Amino acid sequence: MNIEEARKAQKKAYVPYSKFKVGAAILLKNGKYIHGANIENGSYGLTSCAERNALFSLISQGYDVNDIVEITIIGDSKKPISPCGACRQVMSELLPKNTPIYLTNQLGESKTTSIKELLPYGFDLEEDKV
Repeated sequence: MNIEEARKAQKKAYVPYSKFKVGAAILLKNGKYIHGANIENGSYGLTSCAERNALFSLISQGYDVNDIVEITIIGDSKKPISPCGACRQVMSELLPKNTPIYLTNQLGESKTTSIKELLPYGFDLEEDKV
C-alpha cells in the first residue's frame, strides 16, 4: 500500500461541485505508478471516479492489466473510502483476481480488501459463460 502515491493522485482531482477529492494509485510490476483522480462534471452522471480513471489510463497508455500489483484508493472520508458500484464492476473486470485493494483516508486508516469481497456477485465473462 502506498498512501503517498494515492495522495499525489488525489491532488489532481477536479471537483468544483462536491469538493470531495479521491485519488487512486495502481502499482505495476515494473515499479511504476499509474494515477487516477475523480473528475466532476455539472451533469453528475458524466463524472468519472478515480479508480476507473486510473484503470482506463493504464490501458490507454498500453500497459497490461496483468502487470497490476495493487491499487490504493484515498478519499477525504471519515472511514477508509469505498468504491462506488460502477467502479467495483470495472475493477472486477480489469484487476487480476487476487489484486490487493487498499482503501484509506487522510487519517491513514486503511482496510485491505479484494474484488470478491467488494463485489461478490459481479458479472464475470469467464464464470458466466454458458
